Amino acid sequence: MRPMMPPPAGMRGPGGPRGPRGFLTDEEKNNKPKFSKALLLRILKYLKPYKWHFLLVFLALIVSAVLGLFPSIITGWIVDTLTGANTSAFSKEITYLLTLVGLAFIVLTASQVISVLEQYINSWISQKIIYDMRNEMYDHLQHMPHSFFTNEKQGDIITRMNSDINGVSSVVSGMLTSIVSNTLTVVVSVFYLFYTDWRLAIVGLIVLPIMIFPTRSVGKKRWTLASESQEKHDELNQQVNETLSVSGSMLVKLFTKEKVEFERFKKINNETTQISIKEHRAGSWFHVMLGMFIQIAPLMIYFAGGFFIMGSAETDLTVGDITVVVALVNRLYQPVRMLLNLQVDFVRSLALFTRIFEYLDRSCEIENPENPQKPDMGDSSVEFCDVKFSYEKTKEILKGISFFVPSGKMYAIVGTSGAGKSTIIGLIPRLYDTVEGAVKVAGTDVRDYDLAYLRTNIGIVTQDTYLFNGTILENLLYAKPEASMEEIINACKIANIYDFIDRLPQKFDTVVGNRGLKLSGGEKQRVSIARVILKDPKILILDEATSSLDSVSESQIQSALNRIMVGRTSIVIAHRLSTIMAADKIMLIENGTITETGNHDELLSKSEGYRELYETQFRRVIDYENSKNVNNTH
Repeated sequence: MRPMMPPPAGMRGPGGPRGPRGFLTDEEKNNKPKFSKALLLRILKYLKPYKWHFLLVFLALIVSAVLGLFPSIITGWIVDTLTGANTSAFSKEITYLLTLVGLAFIVLTASQVISVLEQYINSWISQKIIYDMRNEMYDHLQHMPHSFFTNEKQGDIITRMNSDINGVSSVVSGMLTSIVSNTLTVVVSVFYLFYTDWRLAIVGLIVLPIMIFPTRSVGKKRWTLASESQEKHDELNQQVNETLSVSGSMLVKLFTKEKVEFERFKKINNETTQISIKEHRAGSWFHVMLGMFIQIAPLMIYFAGGFFIMGSAETDLTVGDITVVVALVNRLYQPVRMLLNLQVDFVRSLALFTRIFEYLDRSCEIENPENPQKPDMGDSSVEFCDVKFSYEKTKEILKGISFFVPSGKMYAIVGTSGAGKSTIIGLIPRLYDTVEGAVKVAGTDVRDYDLAYLRTNIGIVTQDTYLFNGTILENLLYAKPEASMEEIINACKIANIYDFIDRLPQKFDTVVGNRGLKLSGGEKQRVSIARVILKDPKILILDEATSSLDSVSESQIQSALNRIMVGRTSIVIAHRLSTIMAADKIMLIENGTITETGNHDELLSKSEGYRELYETQFRRVIDYENSKNVNNTH
C-alpha cells in the first residue's frame, strides 16, 4: 500500500503565494499582536450569537472524525479476509467482502454528507459574522470626524473594510474549525492506533516526525527563495509599468535613456531568473526526499509488524492490523502538520482582529451632545468667538478668529493659500471642533446642536465637486429624496443646468460616471449647485466654487449663485473679483488671523495686504476682462 501525501502548503511554484501559511515573515515576527483575555473575549463576542450553530458544527466534526476511521478499519478487515480466505467457503467469503465494500461505501457517503453539512453551516456562520462586522465598521467610519479621512490613506480604509474583514471568514471557517477537526482526528486516530496494537502505535508515532520535519525544513528554504523571487518579479513589473506606459515611454525617448533602461531591465531579469532556478532546484530535491520518506515510513511499520507476527506465535496482530496502522499514521500527517502551524495561524488571525479593532477603537470626536438642541433658524447669523484651531498640536492654524455675519448677509473671506480660509468654513458644520473659543449659529454653540439638524441647515458648494457614479437624478435626490419632479426642474433652472440636461438623450437618467467624469467641470458644478438648492439651506458656504472654471462656465455658475444667495446667510471664500465686489463685507485672513475687515474700496485704501492680494490675483482678471471688451469692440 502506498500512502498518498498532500503537497505541503506553500509548495506551489514561483507563481504561488508569497509565503506558506506555515511560516511567519520577519515583519509578522516583529509585530506580533499581544494576546490578552480582553482581546479573546472581544473576539468571542462576535461568535456568541451563533453559539448553537457552532455546537452543531462541532458535533458534525466529532461524527466526521469517528467515521473517518472506518475506511482504514474496513480496509484492514478486507485484507484479513483475503489473507485468511478459504476456497471451500468461497461464496460466504465473497458475500462478506461485498458486505464490507458496501459498508465502506455507506460510511464514505455518510462522511461526505456530514462534511457538506458542516461546511454549509460553517460558511453561513462566517458570512454572518462578516456581515455583522462590516455593518459595525461602516457605521463607525460614517461617524468619524472629517480629519480622520484627511489623515488616513483611502487604500487603508478600503483594506480594513474589505480585505481584513473578509479575512475573518478564513479565521472562523478555517482556523477555528481546523483546530477542532484536526485535534479530534489526532485524538481518535491515536486512540485507535493504541487499541489496535500499542507496539505498532509507538513505531507509527516515531515515524511521523520523519515524514513531517524534513517537509518543513525544505519548505522553509523554498519559501525564502519564493519570497526573494516575488520581490524581483515586483521590481521587474515596476520597471515595465514605468518605462512602457504612454508617459514613461515618452520620457525615456525624450531623454534618450533606452540603453540605460534596457541594461537595468536585463540586470533585474537575470537576478529573477537565477533565483527562480534555485527555487525549482530546491523543489526538485524536496520532492525526491519526500518520495523517499513516503516509501520508507510505511516500510518501517510493515517491518515492525512482520517482526512482531513472526517473532511470537501467540500474537493477535494480523496483516490487516498492520494495514490499518499504516493508513492511520498516513491519516495523521495532515492534521499534525496543521496543528504545528497553529502558532502561525493564531498570530495572523490575532493580527487581523487587531487591525480591525484598531479602527473600531478610534474615537468619534464629533458626536451629538447629551441634550441636542434645534434652535429656530429664522435667525441664521454666524459668529466666531476667539476661535483657535490646529490639526496638529505643534502648528496652530487659526489664532483667535472673531467675526459676526448677520442673518441674510454675504461675507467674503480672502487671503493667500494656507491662511486658514477653508478651516474656518469647516468649523461651521462641525467637520472639526475648535481647540479654543466657540462657533455659534443663531446664537447657539454648534457643539450644542443636533448634528443632523445643524448640517441640514447648511449648504456647501466646493471647488472640488463630488458626484456619485449614478444618474443625474440620483445625485440630485441625494439632497432631498422626497423632492417632486417640479422641484427638481426648478432647482436645475435656477442653477442654469436644466437646458443642458434636457438636451441629453437620457435626460435626468444620464449616468454621470465615476466622480462625475462624464460631465465637464462647469456641468458638475451646476449639478452640485442644483443639489444644494434642493436642500434649501439657511446658511450657504461657497469654497472657491468657480476658481477652476472657464469664463463661460463661471458666468453661468456665478449667475446661479447670485440667485440662491438672496436672503441667505452666505460665507464665501472668494477667488473672483466679482464675488468680492458683491460682498457686504470682506475679511482678510493672514497667518490664521483676521487682519482687516471692510468693503472693497475701504480695504484698497487702508490695507497693504489686501492691496497686494488685489494686484497679484484680481488685477489680472480685470486686465483680462478689459482686453476681451476691447477685442469685442473691434
